[in-house]
Amino acid sequence: MQDHTVEIDVLRGNEALSFAPVFNVAVPFIDRHLLEGRADKVVIRTNRGVEVTYAGLAENVNRCGNALLDLSIEPGERVIMIIKDCAEFFYCFWGAIKAGLIPVPVNTLLRAKDYAYIIGDSGCAAVIYSPEFSGEVEAALDQLDVRPPHCLPTEGVDGSLQTLIAAASADLKPAPATAEDDCFWLYSSGSTGSPKGTVHCHRDMVVASQFYGVQVLGIQEQDVCFSAAKLFFAYGLGNGMTFPLWVGASTVLYDARPTPQSVSETIEQFKPTLYYGVPTLYAAQLQVFETESSDLSSVRLCVSAGEALPADIFNRWRHKTGLTILDGIGSTELLHIFISNRIDDIKPGTSGRMVPGYEARIVDDSSEEVPDGESGQLWIRGGSTARCYWNNPEKTAKTMVNGWLDTGDTYLKDNEGYFHYCGRNDDMLKVGGIWCSPFEIEAKLVEHPKVLEVAVVGRADTAGLIKPEAHIVLHDPAAAGDALTAELLAHCKQGLAPYKYPRWFQFVGELPKTATGKIQRFKLRS
Repeated sequence: MQDHTVEIDVLRGNEALSFAPVFNVAVPFIDRHLLEGRADKVVIRTNRGVEVTYAGLAENVNRCGNALLDLSIEPGERVIMIIKDCAEFFYCFWGAIKAGLIPVPVNTLLRAKDYAYIIGDSGCAAVIYSPEFSGEVEAALDQLDVRPPHCLPTEGVDGSLQTLIAAASADLKPAPATAEDDCFWLYSSGSTGSPKGTVHCHRDMVVASQFYGVQVLGIQEQDVCFSAAKLFFAYGLGNGMTFPLWVGASTVLYDARPTPQSVSETIEQFKPTLYYGVPTLYAAQLQVFETESSDLSSVRLCVSAGEALPADIFNRWRHKTGLTILDGIGSTELLHIFISNRIDDIKPGTSGRMVPGYEARIVDDSSEEVPDGESGQLWIRGGSTARCYWNNPEKTAKTMVNGWLDTGDTYLKDNEGYFHYCGRNDDMLKVGGIWCSPFEIEAKLVEHPKVLEVAVVGRADTAGLIKPEAHIVLHDPAAAGDALTAELLAHCKQGLAPYKYPRWFQFVGELPKTATGKIQRFKLRS
C-alpha cells in the first residue's frame, strides 16, 4: 500500500506511531488483511451460526459503503447505528468510514426519548437499526420535528440494509482523509446526565489498538476475542472489533444480553483466548460458580473495565478459575484503557500503571499537581483523545484543556506508580471535613460473603452533615435485617477509619446502572 499506512517505530523500547499523509483508517483495519494473506481466515463468528472471512468482510464493507452513498448521504454526514453485535455492525461501521461518512454507534438498550435526543442532537442523515429495536426507534422518530432522510432496519424487509448491500457494487475506493480528520462518534453512557457525542479521529483506533491491545494485552493473530461488553460501548468496540482487526485475529459476537450462563456457554463453544468483562459480571459469575462449573480452559487472560475491580473479586476469581483479570480504566473520550495492570505487573485493587502513549496528571482544584499519595482530579493526555464534544463547546472547553482531558475521576498515585481509584469527582464524600472515597467503603463491604454488590453515596444526617450510606444487593435477600446490619457495621470497623463507616444500610434488589454496567450513583442520591 502506498497510502493510508501506519508506521510503528520502536526506539529504545518506546513505540511511536506515524501516519501517511493520506489516511483512511478502514484501509489498515479492513483492506490490509487481503494483502497480507488472510482472505480465507474467519474473522467473525456469532452465536447465530454466522461466519465471516476477512475477504467476506472486505467485500461487504465495500458494498455497504456504496449502499450508503447510493442513498445520497454526503461526506461527513452522520449515520446512527442502533445495531446489535452482529456482522452488519462491522459492515455499517467500516463501510461508512471508508465512504467518508461518520458512523455513530448507539447504546441498543436506550428508550425512545434517549434515541430522540441523540438523533436530534447528531443531525444525522440516516438511522440504521436491528429489527429488535424497531419499537423504540419508531417511537423516537415520532417525537422528532424533522425525521432523518433515511431510516431502515438491517434486515427483514425490502429496502433493508441487507438488501441494499446485496445490490451495491463490491468496489469502493477509500475516501481521502487524514489521521486527524473526524472519523466516528460515540455517545457517552450518560451516567451523570444527558449523553454527549464524542468526536473521534481516524488515528484514535490505531493508537488504542497498538498501545493497549498490543503493548499491554499482547494480542496476536492467533487470538480469539470475546467481549461481554457490547460493541456500542467504547470498551467493547476495542475488545470485540478494533483489537482483533488490528492484528488479524478473530472475534466472537453474542447478540443478546450477557448472563453468567450465556457467557460460560459462549466460552465453551467458541473457545476464546481473551475474555473481556466488567466487575458486576465477574461477581455474578463467581456466584454461579459456587454451584455450577464452567470450562474456561481456552482463556489465557481476562480483562475488566467500566468500574474499578475490587481486590476481593480479583482474588476470588483467580482462586476459583486460575485466571488473572487485568483491571484498567478507560473512557469514551479516550476510546479505551489508558491505565492498566499487566500480566507481569499486577497490584490488586488498583488500576495499574500508565499504558504506553499516555500521560497522567493528578491535580487539585487549582489545576496544580498533588504529591504522590494524595488524591486529586485525574487528567490524561494521549493520541486517542476525542477532538471535542459535538454541539457542546462549553463542556469541551471545560473538559479538554490544552491537550489534557479531565476524566472526572478522583485518583491517587502511590510511591510505586500504581493508580488507585477513589471515585468520581462528584461521588467523593467530605465527611467530618475529610475527603472520603465511596469505592474504598464499597470494596470493604463486598468482601463480606453475604454481599453481592454495593454502592455508597453521601446522605445528610439530621444536622445536615454528609455521611456515607450503603445500598447493598445480597446473595440471599432473605438475609436482610437488623442482625446483618450490625454484622456489616462490625465488618467495616475492622478496616475503615471511623468517619468512613456507613451510617445507613439499605438492602435493595438491584442497583441502578447504565447499559454498560456503570453504577449510577446520582440516582441513589436523588
